[in-house]
Amino acid sequence: MEPILFYATDKPYGEFSNFSRHPIELDGLVWPTSEHYFQAQKFVGTPHVEEVRAQPTPMLAAQLGRRRDLPFRTDWEAAKDDVMRVALHAKFTQHADLRALLLGTGEAVLVEHTRNDAYWADGGDGSGRNRLGELLMELRGQLRGGA
Repeated sequence: MEPILFYATDKPYGEFSNFSRHPIELDGLVWPTSEHYFQAQKFVGTPHVEEVRAQPTPMLAAQLGRRRDLPFRTDWEAAKDDVMRVALHAKFTQHADLRALLLGTGEAVLVEHTRNDAYWADGGDGSGRNRLGELLMELRGQLRGGA
């Protein structure tokens, strides 16, 4: 079975991208995208959380979340994978169509394919960690098991 590559939201499986326009409800708030939620969690306990949530696009939320002049939470490196798990779980359980799409991938390896990221994606050449793909496959297994 061929791996499923995804990245751009206007291409096949673009719904797997955190930039896809699927709002999620977490922490008593509606987040425009999972990217908004993820980036905002870098700033828990500060007004920057709401500033990120209010951004009109996921790209602007990401840009704000990548600023190094704002105070990241001290445990961010240790927490980021679990934050992504929470965001993905919300996205794929709150949108039945996305859950069906994810489950419909069977046993295929899911790969966020871009040279723009060597942690969440494959680095464009397979050298990256592909953590987003790995977490989606982990979630797929949990959803299949009814968890």
